[in-house]
Amino acid sequence: MKITFLTVGKTEDAYLKEGIDKYVKRLKHYTKLELVEISELKNTKALSAEQQKAKEAELILKKVTPLDHLILLDEKGIEYSSTQFAAYINKKEISSSANMIFVIGGPYGFDQSVYQRANDKISLSRMTFSHQMVRLFFVEQLYRAYTIIKGEPYHHE
Repeated sequence: MKITFLTVGKTEDAYLKEGIDKYVKRLKHYTKLELVEISELKNTKALSAEQQKAKEAELILKKVTPLDHLILLDEKGIEYSSTQFAAYINKKEISSSANMIFVIGGPYGFDQSVYQRANDKISLSRMTFSHQMVRLFFVEQLYRAYTIIKGEPYHHE
């Protein structure tokens, strides 16, 4: 199974890039992970939030095939504990989902067309985090999930 982590915009802060790179490197031992960054929209001052979401949706949906399992990282999604998230990942691997795509949207969230295409929605927390930080949190949780699946001593209960 391949996992794609799709984000709108680049990770800007060096300390976050360093942390993300650390976990991406560790994840190579467990799964094929691809990070895909969609460029942020330019000249958005003249666009409403809905127009921005619609334009981002076009860019997001271009990266998704009909066979992909699309999971939105969204505040309205299901909250999992780390062990529940590991079970979710393991179940998807066993059911041989060819490609799971996890997506972080732009500053205003997702357009309705992306919600309609999504297979699942996951929330990392009820708190609000910057989109930059969520990237690091997600790859760490993905790494944690794989260590839980493999019974390795990274996660402590």
